[in-house]
Amino acid sequence: MSLSPRFIALILALLISLITTSFLAFVEGVSTGMLFVSASASFISSFFLVLYTVDILVFREVNKMYRTIHKLKMKDFNMAPRKRLIKESNPLKTINDEIFVYVSKKQKEIDELKKLELFRREFLADVSHEFKTPIFAAQGFIHTLLDGAMEDESVRERFLRKAAKNLDSLDVLVKDLLVLSQMETGDIKMNFAPVDLHLMTLNIFGRLENIAADRNVTLRVKPDNTKAWVMADQDRIEQVMLNLIENAIKYGNEGGKVIVHFDESKKNIEISVRDNGPGIPQEHINRIFERFYRVDKSRSKERGGTGLGLAIVKHIINAHDTKIAVMSKPDKGTTFSFKLEKANIDPPVNIMEQQIPETSQ
Repeated sequence: MSLSPRFIALILALLISLITTSFLAFVEGVSTGMLFVSASASFISSFFLVLYTVDILVFREVNKMYRTIHKLKMKDFNMAPRKRLIKESNPLKTINDEIFVYVSKKQKEIDELKKLELFRREFLADVSHEFKTPIFAAQGFIHTLLDGAMEDESVRERFLRKAAKNLDSLDVLVKDLLVLSQMETGDIKMNFAPVDLHLMTLNIFGRLENIAADRNVTLRVKPDNTKAWVMADQDRIEQVMLNLIENAIKYGNEGGKVIVHFDESKKNIEISVRDNGPGIPQEHINRIFERFYRVDKSRSKERGGTGLGLAIVKHIINAHDTKIAVMSKPDKGTTFSFKLEKANIDPPVNIMEQQIPETSQ
């Protein structure tokens, strides 16, 4: 039941009038007329006093609070219309609840901003560090040559090659940062078309066979002799597969194996890239897709890379309206998996089709 100021004043005035009249009824010599006058006077005076108290001191203050909130244009307040608010059984509690919800939302926003600020500082520190390494190295080689080492042809060529290698690493880092930035801002659009992931994987195996051979890693696709047509952006999904397979080779065990598995369902194909390496500790799994995050910084530096590969992978997979999952067990390996929509029709010939070299070691 709604409790407006008038209703509250009416109830209290009736109660006060009833109590006053009841007490007077026990007094000797009080006539019925006197009781009526007393009841009427107490009712009228109590009604207006209570109405003034409730309306002026409570409900009008509630209205002021309501108007103040709207003057501040706090759209986060999901407040009821004024008329409905006044009819609430406890309008002060209603407003208090709304303010509590608002404060909770703002506190969450503040916490999120603090996290973003921390992330920004860490990102700037990481970017500075990643840029500093190749720049200082190339700078050192070039200045050494300018200081007199240029006269020695063997030293000159060796130092120039090292400087060029560091500048190439810097170029790759800048390109990865640019791609990641464009992915995050939505500037890169996906061009979906039927793609045979099985054939693409074999081509990637061919490109990575030297790296696999150096570490004596066996590359396999399961099931063999099959097609895995999906709707995807060919260039971007190739970037995903290349990154995941190359990481599995580099960070798995020497003499190990990398298996790419295709599991077909009615509407999707699940792609998984699995290695039998040392695995990823559980405390790192939730952070491996962050920019520049490395599980083992020393090993990652030895293996090369910009530290942005998995961050780019995540954004590309998200742009395909799906998610990438990670499963890892210590000393048993790591599996990255994601799903893509099956292509409805098989295109006649894929432009990637070419002779695939033998990659099993």
